[in-house]
Amino acid sequence: MRYCTRCLMPDSRPRIVFDGEGVCNACRNAEEKARIDWAARRAEFLELIRRYRGTGPYDCVVPWSGGKDSSAIAHKLKFEFGLNPLLVTFSPLLPNEVGVANREAMLQLGFDHLLVRPNQKVSRHLARRFFVERGNPKVHWDAGVNAVPLQVAVNYGIPLVFYAEHGESEYGGRVLSEQHRKVRDFTEVIEHQVGDDPGNWLDEAVEERDLAPYLYPPPGRLAEAGVRALYFAWFFRWSMLENYRYIRDKFAFRCDPKGRTDGTFTDFDSLDDRIDNLYYYMQYIKFGFGRATRDACRMIQNGQMARAEGLELARKYDAEFPASHFRDNLEYLGLAEPEFVELVDRHRNAEIWQRAGNDWCLRQPPQ
Repeated sequence: MRYCTRCLMPDSRPRIVFDGEGVCNACRNAEEKARIDWAARRAEFLELIRRYRGTGPYDCVVPWSGGKDSSAIAHKLKFEFGLNPLLVTFSPLLPNEVGVANREAMLQLGFDHLLVRPNQKVSRHLARRFFVERGNPKVHWDAGVNAVPLQVAVNYGIPLVFYAEHGESEYGGRVLSEQHRKVRDFTEVIEHQVGDDPGNWLDEAVEERDLAPYLYPPPGRLAEAGVRALYFAWFFRWSMLENYRYIRDKFAFRCDPKGRTDGTFTDFDSLDDRIDNLYYYMQYIKFGFGRATRDACRMIQNGQMARAEGLELARKYDAEFPASHFRDNLEYLGLAEPEFVELVDRHRNAEIWQRAGNDWCLRQPPQ
């Protein structure tokens, strides 16, 4: 494993690119953001919403978890730009009190909201299947959170859908084209958000009709309905920390009650699903970097943290076991603890991990 010399991200992150100086493309993208004419981008946004404002009861859809990022977007659209967004939530696998409380507090400010909770028997079956097969219990959730907001936009005749940031450029990955930094389409979703076609999920427990919440509308249908999905971060400089600081001043945004979240030093990110701690732990198992590295890199790239501080935090927290909600996760996935341990070890990359007595350790720890 090689680690970026600017941030901490290793080259084991899927699709990331390092240049000859050992700098990842997320850090190069951060450099580029300093040269963007953000006033021109804002003007582009204002012209866009001018054309669509008031064309129907809703001006746009915001795919909304109730977390800091999507809430900051929705709040700005409504109260700074005068739009009437419809908030659309694809339900977490295992909703928790923090997520419910944050959604309710936001809705009290005056938003319309749709919550889609798919067939729970099917969802649970797929979560177990994907955890066993891929070490990721949220593959189908990734599909749903992309598909349902577009389905709603088509069905309600809403022209714009605002997603948050383009992760492939923001955090290091494969940029399909310059247009994809701004526009989210079917190719982007299949290649980078889901990595699979839900049509492949049919089995003895999943029928074709069960896949309805996970199917992205055909491109021709989107074009016919005049629906476009755009990245809010194309128009406005993106920072997860600044989004948190923004939204905590707008309502009583609740953070992790323990003071930080398993596997990291932050307490304000990915709070609404009890399975998320396991999801990020499996990222560490499969790719050798954990949630603390993820959070630190984002702050380093935005000039909010020094690399040395991030390295210390990654070494301290990345390997932390996701003890919070662990029993809930086992029950939800229908796994006994020995079976869980076996599955986790099955997903370890032998090029990344080695045995040290009875323990596992990274062959090349962050440095």
